[in-house]
Amino acid sequence: MIKKASAVWRGSFKEGGGTISTETGALSNAGYGSKGRFESGPGTNPEELIGAAHAGCFSMALSLMLGEAGLTPDEIDTQAAVTLEKVGDGFAITSSHLTVVAKIPGASQEKFDEIANLAKAGCPVSKLLNAKITMDATLKA
Repeated sequence: MIKKASAVWRGSFKEGGGTISTETGALSNAGYGSKGRFESGPGTNPEELIGAAHAGCFSMALSLMLGEAGLTPDEIDTQAAVTLEKVGDGFAITSSHLTVVAKIPGASQEKFDEIANLAKAGCPVSKLLNAKITMDATLKA
């Protein structure tokens, strides 16, 4: 399976800007630029998109693994905080922290923690990232 996305950039790094699109149309010419990445300017940025991908991938993996354990979640709410830091002469994505709050009827905290950690390590986006991945997982009653 191959999924595609594209980006077009015009102009200098600081003054220029670009658009990002996905083949499904979920993103269609979404604006991005250095102001949205390094300041509080408009548009999206690669770290935000990686965070969305990581949160979505993890939530799907957790749902799959819960199902394999005979549990069905009512809700899995995941946020990913992706850190971009200055490293040497450039920048690097150094970590992604997952915060997940889930409501899963019949799940014990111990079983939830076990499966959430397996999902954190096993989701394909986690495997792709060469960064420290941490997690806070809360099971709602």
